[in-house]
Amino acid sequence: MGTMNLRARIAAPVAIGTATVSGLGLAIELVHLGSHADAVERLVAFFSLSYEQNLPTWYASSLLLSCAGLLVAIGNDARERDRRFALAWLVLGAGFAAMSLDEASELHEDLYGIVDGGDLIYFDWVIPAGLAVVAIAAAFVPFLRALPAPRRRDVLVAGALYLGGALFMELPLGWWTAGYGADSAGYALIDWIEETLELVGASWFLLVLAARWDEREEAAP
Repeated sequence: MGTMNLRARIAAPVAIGTATVSGLGLAIELVHLGSHADAVERLVAFFSLSYEQNLPTWYASSLLLSCAGLLVAIGNDARERDRRFALAWLVLGAGFAAMSLDEASELHEDLYGIVDGGDLIYFDWVIPAGLAVVAIAAAFVPFLRALPAPRRRDVLVAGALYLGGALFMELPLGWWTAGYGADSAGYALIDWIEETLELVGASWFLLVLAARWDEREEAAP
């Protein structure tokens, strides 16, 4: 019997981990609607997807760091095989390592206040971040076109999920925050959707990378 490939080994743990972190975050927010007892407040601080430096933050940062590790491994393997886009994999690895660091340390918050986006773009850091995403996506078009069609589709789905949370969901979240504040059930629900999309997108991309690693001997680029 052959050795189980990487994607098969990690698929269940990743799916269970993501569902558990997201589910616990939603559950504690629902409990929080009816109680603000000290014990509940401590649980909210630890499990809520709206808080930082807690279990969801650690999990999200770990997912992104795992993606970075696999991207670097794929890039090194591609370089040894003298494949055209080896550098692209390595650059993506560095990018995901930076995203993991940002997730853990909230570096993107330093971009607040660069522009005035009004109530709709209350979290105005999405403007420079969105421009950066467009520029990076344009630079990586040749790389994406070189991927096999199934892998290209998977990468695009993962990207749409992650960016749908990280950037686009910031718009309704910002609008709600400007009008109703952050200490409300509406804020918690919108933010839970945003963070869950990010977790699902990162999880999906990790599984895509694991599949690419399993195919490394015959896969290109």
